[in-house]
Amino acid sequence: MKFEIKYKPSYSLLVASLAKGESITAEAGAMTYMSPDVEVKTKMRSKSILESIGLAIFGGQSFWVNDFTASGGPAELAFASAPVGDIQAIDVRPGKGFIIQKSAYVASTGGVDLDVKWEGFTKGIFGQGLFMIKVGGSGQLFINTFGAIDKHTMKAGESMTVDNFHLVAFSDSCDYKVTKFGGWKETILSGEGLVTQITGPGDVYIQTKNMREFVNWLWELLGPMVASKASRGGASFGATFGNSKAR
Repeated sequence: MKFEIKYKPSYSLLVASLAKGESITAEAGAMTYMSPDVEVKTKMRSKSILESIGLAIFGGQSFWVNDFTASGGPAELAFASAPVGDIQAIDVRPGKGFIIQKSAYVASTGGVDLDVKWEGFTKGIFGQGLFMIKVGGSGQLFINTFGAIDKHTMKAGESMTVDNFHLVAFSDSCDYKVTKFGGWKETILSGEGLVTQITGPGDVYIQTKNMREFVNWLWELLGPMVASKASRGGASFGATFGNSKAR
C-alpha cells in the first residue's frame, strides 16, 4: 500500500492508494473520501456485542473499525481525526510493537493487531480517562496527535517523565510506571496530575498540545458568556412567570 500524509503538521490528512485487493482498517468516522469501487465492512475489535459495550463503558466510546478493500481496481481513500494536529506513520514488526493512546488511532494495514483486551485499555491504568492499546503484528500504524509530534529515541537505561495528556505512544520494549507528579500537593496543585515514567530502550511519541488544558482555556473564555446568558434567561423567565401569575 502506498500512502501520503498531506498538510503536516497542523491539519494532517492521510491519503492511501490501494491496489486491487488491498485493504486498510480505520477508526469509525475517520474516512473523509474514497473512490467508488471500495468495499466497506464494519467490525468490532472484540468478539461480541456485550464485549463491545463493555469497552465503550471503559474507554468512552466503542471500538468499531471499518475495513476498506479496493474490490474493483485501484482506489484512493483519505482519513483524518478530530484533533487539530499531525499524523505519523509507524512501522510495526514482530518484536517491535507499541503502546498507544486509544484516541490516537487513525488507521492500520491488515497485519497490525490492536489488543483491546490488554489491561491498559480495559482498566485504564493510565488514569485521568486515558486508555492505552497494545499494538503488535506487522505492518503500518497511523496515529494522530493534538498538535505536533515530538519523537524521542531512548537508549537502554535512559528515562523520561511524560504528562499523561501529552503521551501518545511508546515502544513496548520500554519499561513504564504510572505515578503521581511529586507529592500529593504537587499532584493536586501543579496542574500535572498523573505522569508516566518511561525507561528505554525504545521510542516515545509526545504531542505538543494538551486537550485538557485546551478545554480548560476555552472554558475560561466561554464560561462567563454562558453564565451571563443563563442569568439573563433566568431573569426573563422569572419576569414572564411572575407576570402570568399576576394576571
